[in-house]
Amino acid sequence: MTKPTSGTLLGHPKGLFLLFGTEMWERFGYYGMRALLVLYLVATVEDGGFGWTTGEALGLYGTFTMAVYLTPMIGGWLADNFIGQRRAIIYGGILFSAGYFVLGIPKTMIVGMEENVFYIGLFLICCGNGLFKANVSSLVGELYEDGDHRRDAAFTIFYMGINLGAFLSPLIVGYLGEEVNWHYGFIAAGCGMLIGLALQLTLAKSYLGDIGVTPSAHKIKAAQDDLKTRALSKEEKDRTKVILIMSVFSVIFWAGFEQAGGLFNIYASQFTDRNIMGFEVPATWFQSLNAMFIIMLAPVIASVWVKMGSKEPTSPVKFALAMVFLALGFFVMVWATMVQGGDVTIKVSMLFLVFAYLFHTLGELCLSPIGLSLVSKLAPVKFTSLLMGVWFFFTALSNKLAAFIGQFVGEGEEQVANAGNIFLGVGIGALITAIIIFLSANKLVEWMHGAEGDDNHDLEAKLEEEIAVTGTHEGISEKQ
Repeated sequence: MTKPTSGTLLGHPKGLFLLFGTEMWERFGYYGMRALLVLYLVATVEDGGFGWTTGEALGLYGTFTMAVYLTPMIGGWLADNFIGQRRAIIYGGILFSAGYFVLGIPKTMIVGMEENVFYIGLFLICCGNGLFKANVSSLVGELYEDGDHRRDAAFTIFYMGINLGAFLSPLIVGYLGEEVNWHYGFIAAGCGMLIGLALQLTLAKSYLGDIGVTPSAHKIKAAQDDLKTRALSKEEKDRTKVILIMSVFSVIFWAGFEQAGGLFNIYASQFTDRNIMGFEVPATWFQSLNAMFIIMLAPVIASVWVKMGSKEPTSPVKFALAMVFLALGFFVMVWATMVQGGDVTIKVSMLFLVFAYLFHTLGELCLSPIGLSLVSKLAPVKFTSLLMGVWFFFTALSNKLAAFIGQFVGEGEEQVANAGNIFLGVGIGALITAIIIFLSANKLVEWMHGAEGDDNHDLEAKLEEEIAVTGTHEGISEKQ
């Protein structure tokens, strides 16, 4: 494989900044579109939307986000076995852009076919996501030789790019969609993806060399063949149990966390006083808070863990802490509905949502040891792909469950009371889960058989690990 020879920038291969830009613009498109989706569906026909009920919009949102987490399993398999990561990124970018621009077609041009065209757009986005997701970040590590000390910092830089895109997109795409025209917002998302695609098409050959061109499956096939016939040891069985247990518990966290794009979005739009000195803050802007808090707090949380040294909580305990923070975020929203007192005409302070997002982001940062990083540390080699698929499956399931929960908000005057009950129920469920995990933590660590002690407590490496997982906004580390 030919390594890139284009030189360095700030001490790193220029290819890192190409991948940074590509992923930043892809996340710009996706998170901007996601911020608009539910609001667009519930907007009246007169206002350019579809006039769906909240339940219908959240149901579709859940199905869509579930597909977003399932399609990378197919796209990753195609990239590894047939087309390679580089071509997968290009094909994915084309499909992504096409999907956004299809959503951006004015309804006046497709009278009578509006919903069919809308579904085509979402289908193209799902397919593009399947090919694109994970393939960009998988190239970052290949820019560096084994043992290169710059590798840790590279992933920190790369995942900051993800957060930058996720922060900017609701501000720009959301504003255009809510305040100007829904279709302009979707078109802006497509333009963002086109920028990332153009970077790949024009600079990849120079900055990446042959990295990612050849499918990677044949490189590891021989090693895997030697392991297929060997039975699992007791340690491997115990570690597999940990993965399965944490996968199931993760559903509860993400089902709550993913209310951000659904029920929290509705609450921001309909029940929050968004007026600041005569300017009405678009509801979509609140979805920038998570990325902003990650950029601000990830180094702080990482430093806290490192300074704790041997007293640093184990992964299961961090998971329990994440559930506590999740519960606190929902209890803040319960408080907001109590201020309303069941009156849909009363709008509450924006600070309720700000603090809810803050607590949920703290939970996400505590959850950082969980995800594919956990799978990669604990899974038996011959079952690594299968167990990664299991984790993806449960993450996808949690997104559908999030929408199912949100649908109970109902319509009209009952929405405030129902929202309060949902927030309270999820908060209590999160606390109960936290207690169960905390009481089980020692046993789970025992079943890890030493893998829990493998973490590097170097500040730079720890910072990279924290951001690598939380930067994707889904608790999934794409660094393998």
